[in-house]
Amino acid sequence: MTMDDFKKKPDFGSMNGGSLKKAGKAAVIAAVIIAVLIIIGGSFYSIQEEEQAVVCTFGVPKAVTQSGLHFKIPFVQTVTKVNTTIQGFAIGYSSDSELNYNGAEGADNSMMITSDYNFIHVDFYAEYRVTDPVKALYASQDPKLILANIAQNCIRTTIGSYGVDAVLTTGKNEIQSNIKNMIMEKLDSIDIGIQLVNITIQDAEPPTDEVITAFKSVETAKQGKETALNNANKYRNEQIPSAEAEADKIVQDAEADKQARINEAEGQVARFNAMYDEYVKYPAVTKQRMFYETMEDVLPGMKILIQGADGSTVQQIMPLDKFN
Repeated sequence: MTMDDFKKKPDFGSMNGGSLKKAGKAAVIAAVIIAVLIIIGGSFYSIQEEEQAVVCTFGVPKAVTQSGLHFKIPFVQTVTKVNTTIQGFAIGYSSDSELNYNGAEGADNSMMITSDYNFIHVDFYAEYRVTDPVKALYASQDPKLILANIAQNCIRTTIGSYGVDAVLTTGKNEIQSNIKNMIMEKLDSIDIGIQLVNITIQDAEPPTDEVITAFKSVETAKQGKETALNNANKYRNEQIPSAEAEADKIVQDAEADKQARINEAEGQVARFNAMYDEYVKYPAVTKQRMFYETMEDVLPGMKILIQGADGSTVQQIMPLDKFN
């Protein structure tokens, strides 16, 4: 092999260096493209109908309430979405679908004492929604926990002012209303961005089986009383129209009889006055006509007997039932 052959061989070192430079440029370009895509992708966010967003710019939060696609400055603005639909949690019992803030002592938290010093288990369910997303995120660490603690306090205060019979039977609606108003007042005073929608009694029962049985008997008796009252009211409502119709009929019949008697009396008065006027004009003729008319009225109802010449009524020759 000659020296010319060595001179004609390619320079592999220079070729590898050029390929590495091209690969490095391609990697840089790919990284830039990926970074640009990440920046562009992080510059937009969307809000659903049931959400609101809080955009924080250099530590200053601002609420975004309009749903749809929105722009934010990457690495400068942060977005936190807040659910504004109605949510709920249980108080006093465990719920699989909702968060229960009773912890390990959930069963004990349902035990309360009434104004007549009776123990009772009462379970509630509270519903709330976020009204101010900024305050809900930054006014407190856990507004839901605060609401649960306020609700517990208001529930125990209210239950403690009612007797056990009212809590178990007749006073549930009033108790729920009073608790709701008390919680809403306290939430308004602290202003943490959430609002109570409703709170309801899910269950209320005494702690022992004997008391439960007794109260169930009381409740059954009250329901029987209500049923009897409803049946009585139904019967009354059915009978009153009939009685009123009968009374109206009696009154109408009396009015008709009264009017008939008045008309008859007026007719008799008119006939008497007419007869008197004729009598004043022709006394003898009127007397004779009145006699004949009277006899016409009397004789058809008389039983005629023909007696003997001696006046004896024993021998009856011919009975006549009708003189005419």
